[in-house]
Amino acid sequence: MWLLGLPWALALLVTVASSGPSADTPDPASIFADLSPAELRAVRTFLMERPELGLSPSRGGPLAKNSLFLVELLPPKKRSALRFLEHGGARPRREARAVVFFGAQSEPNVTELAVGPLPRPNSYRPLPFKGGRAVPFWARPMTQLEYELLHEALVATMAPLEPLLREATGFGFQNCSERCLTFSDIAPRGLGPGERRTWLVIQRFVEGFFLHPVGLEVLLDHRDPDPRRWAVRRLWYNGRYFGSVRELAESHARGALPLARLPEPPARQLFSSYEPRGRFPSGTPTEVHGAKVCEPQGRRYRLRGNRLEYGGWSLAFRLRSSAGLQLFDVRFGGERVAYELSVQEAIAFYGGHSPAAMQTKYMDAGWAMGASSYELASGVDCPETATFLDAHHLLDADGPVRFRRALCVFELPTGVPLRRHFDSDFQGGFHFYAGLEGRALVLRTTSTVYNYDYIWDFLLYPNGVLETKVHATGYIHATFYTPEGRRYGSRVHSHLLGNIHTHLVHYKVDLDVAGSGNSFETMDIRFENISNPWSAGARPWVTQWGTRAGVGQDPRPAPRLTPALSCPRYHLAVTRRHENEPSSSSIYTQNDPWDPPVTFESFIRDNETIEDQDLVAWVTVGFLHVPHAEDIPNTATPGNAVGFFLRPFNFFNEDPSVASRAPVIVRPLDPPACSRLQIQRWTPASPGPCVHPEPFTYNGTYRQV
Repeated sequence: MWLLGLPWALALLVTVASSGPSADTPDPASIFADLSPAELRAVRTFLMERPELGLSPSRGGPLAKNSLFLVELLPPKKRSALRFLEHGGARPRREARAVVFFGAQSEPNVTELAVGPLPRPNSYRPLPFKGGRAVPFWARPMTQLEYELLHEALVATMAPLEPLLREATGFGFQNCSERCLTFSDIAPRGLGPGERRTWLVIQRFVEGFFLHPVGLEVLLDHRDPDPRRWAVRRLWYNGRYFGSVRELAESHARGALPLARLPEPPARQLFSSYEPRGRFPSGTPTEVHGAKVCEPQGRRYRLRGNRLEYGGWSLAFRLRSSAGLQLFDVRFGGERVAYELSVQEAIAFYGGHSPAAMQTKYMDAGWAMGASSYELASGVDCPETATFLDAHHLLDADGPVRFRRALCVFELPTGVPLRRHFDSDFQGGFHFYAGLEGRALVLRTTSTVYNYDYIWDFLLYPNGVLETKVHATGYIHATFYTPEGRRYGSRVHSHLLGNIHTHLVHYKVDLDVAGSGNSFETMDIRFENISNPWSAGARPWVTQWGTRAGVGQDPRPAPRLTPALSCPRYHLAVTRRHENEPSSSSIYTQNDPWDPPVTFESFIRDNETIEDQDLVAWVTVGFLHVPHAEDIPNTATPGNAVGFFLRPFNFFNEDPSVASRAPVIVRPLDPPACSRLQIQRWTPASPGPCVHPEPFTYNGTYRQV
């Protein structure tokens, strides 16, 4: 446990945007609300009409064009926000962050702009990175247009290999309407700055195609904005490297190539599908509904726009297109305990024998994990009783896109009491029993970044504890099995290797406990050998606490990717807060990990004092995943969740959950017989019927609005 100077504890437990506010009386939390569809459209229209920018539509046309890639809220500066929230100051100017790809110029680049004021923008200004770093054009995130061109280039270059692919897999690229091949792309896209060379894993396009590699991996160079200059630089097939498509095709034609022949996929119950197969040996029923969450007397939380209130808690939230959930102005009992709590980055490092596997180091902010928030299923992803919220993103699109039911809010029975005690009389009876049911309010969204699904939760408990948790599920990132690959994973199916990898998730925690001037210290506990004061000669072990210690740092030599990966090297790092250090990563880190515009190491190498300052705690949690057969068809959530807690530490005079009216107290009226009992409750004696009447429905679309 790491303790802060003021009595709010940050404890690391490593276990292995919403609808807009009312236009009539806007809630103060609305200064943090995501941009509405109207605001997104207004920003796009304003920028598209600026002749000096020369913007073209995102879809269609060439890569060498100027286009608007991303529009999202630019949060107000903290000082302006606090002046408004605490002292009745002016409402902060509402602005948007816009990311523009300038590809139609002699020196292409990526530029970020602040656009405002909203809702009717009339100006923009550059948003520089710390140190004035520029973003080269080759570091930009991938777009739908580039993927379409990548697919076209792959289909064209793979034509000489069509006989090989049809013979070995029964699937192909040419003139394909069914029984098609597809691909997954790997990042980083090269081995050094300036490269944009991507390894593509070729797969059969069936349900769960991530688990159907065919043994072919292709290195495609697509740095040039003109796709006519793209070229295949290298291939890997069934454990062997080839310098060109022609070399591989000729090897097959001569009969010198050992083919990796794949069995015909079954029409039903494919191993990568969710279709039920087999039976549990116990014979207990699974064809009927199981336990459900219910709200017998209605909701016990309040949701107003992007403000969420529950028990003693109050907070504002948003869903950033770039990086996901972000909480602001987190209060308990009316007092702010954190100004910001947000997801920063999700990283996965892989090992393997094939080139794609050994190259894979995913940094999911570069894949817009916040805008990968697809529809949550009622009764599966969230309880039927949950409140579902839509999100609107303008990312690589020519208008805002509505993501239905992208977030949900619900109260969850934890299944364990928050606290309880049975006070025995040790004669077969008791003096009293008392317990308080365990409940938490959950704010949830998901990010489906291609194969993996991350479930992001913030949980609010009535005793002043806030839990941050992420579950990993979805399909494993798998490659074609070869005997040499066994060193780097497990054989999880006949032709499939589950590659070993590490998940790391980075969070920003801007704690403001009794104000923004906080300090940081750690406390250690050790055994002390002292003389027993009541028995001469005996020497008991006594625990001594209060020893101060520093924050440890990883002394290992840094690999080449250290600039991009410095944040996960620290379980906990504490820095002074600066407006020009809003995030520990960026959407450009994935494609330029060698010299990214944001390097977390620079945050902690400036030798600043952190005593009585506005501090930010940067927290990393993660786990090692060695895939196994039980990861088929998907990785399951039990055992694949990590997180941390914010816990009060001598902040209150007592457990604040004593304000809850949900405890039960039982006292015998005739001890020790205990035949007559007094039962005290402050809620109705019976919760009443609790069945959700609505049938299951799902839409699943996300469309431009």
